[in-house]
Amino acid sequence: MMRATFPVTIHLFFIRNNQILLLRRFNTGYRDGEYSVPAGHLDGGETVMQAGIREAKEEVGLELAEGDMILSSVMHRLDGEERVDFFVQVRKWDGEPFNAEPDKCDDLRWVDVDTLPNNTIPYIRRAIANHQNGTSFDEFGF
Repeated sequence: MMRATFPVTIHLFFIRNNQILLLRRFNTGYRDGEYSVPAGHLDGGETVMQAGIREAKEEVGLELAEGDMILSSVMHRLDGEERVDFFVQVRKWDGEPFNAEPDKCDDLRWVDVDTLPNNTIPYIRRAIANHQNGTSFDEFGF
């Protein structure tokens, strides 16, 4: 039997006034032209929350602390390969997010959580719904 070895990612839910921050992927080779949330793979030797802090700075230019985030859900999914995704809600931040990676993102916007764009990545849409209804674990794509 083979032991599982697959990518682990962190996804950040910035939510205010019933709106969530979405970015449109561009020139990445994965779901370009579709909306996601700020996210990225964990680097070796860092915790999930440390990865969240790093990704917030890299993608939307915001400085976070571990206490600014709370776990929303975990998703085990199959999308060509198996993945484990952690979704966290960012509870507080200073400043306004901006597109800090214009070479990987061509739109950053606040959208009503109840009317996501049609081209929102399906597992992201599901994770946002899970967040809204309090589902803390999900499996997707199997």
